[in-house]
Amino acid sequence: MDFFEVIRNRRSIRRFKSDPVPRAEMLKILDAANWAPSALNLQPWEFLVVSGAKKNMLGSNYGKIAEDYTKDWDIAPDKKGFMARQEFIQFANVYGGAPVVVVVLIEAHKEPRYQKAFLESASAAMENMLLAATALGLGGCWMTGPLAGESYLREILSIPDNREIVAISPVGYPLAVPEARPRLDPDLTRKVSWLE
Repeated sequence: MDFFEVIRNRRSIRRFKSDPVPRAEMLKILDAANWAPSALNLQPWEFLVVSGAKKNMLGSNYGKIAEDYTKDWDIAPDKKGFMARQEFIQFANVYGGAPVVVVVLIEAHKEPRYQKAFLESASAAMENMLLAATALGLGGCWMTGPLAGESYLREILSIPDNREIVAISPVGYPLAVPEARPRLDPDLTRKVSWLE
């Protein structure tokens, strides 16, 4: 795939094969993330690669969050909302079956402008990570929902108070790749302004 194909083929993957991701592949993905642009070239990101029992503990916690978050979806067993809720909770409990979960961290800075710059920089790293995964035939899903249980994440992963969790992504080989969703402004007529 060329670069633009990788961008157009990237999807939010929520169902994964159980095949392990070789460490060499994970390192390629994280190396791509590490090459992201960053404010003042500070490269403020850190990555926690979580698997095994720790990943299972994270999934159990996220499953509880998902149950609470989706309680209003449960209209009736024969309704679409019921099925969507069950699928979401099932995904959350095991992160879609992904063998690895990556947690992206930044330094928690007291100065708001630095904090914003660190967050933006780590977001660029996260995007590089997802694109690299796609290029290697893997997939991921940018997730912020698990952060509703941040205190548990901090405890189980020993994340100190001077670090902020930016996002989480399961990583693995896709079991299913969803169709592309249409762009809201495919011709860029509403999203782009040309100024002279």
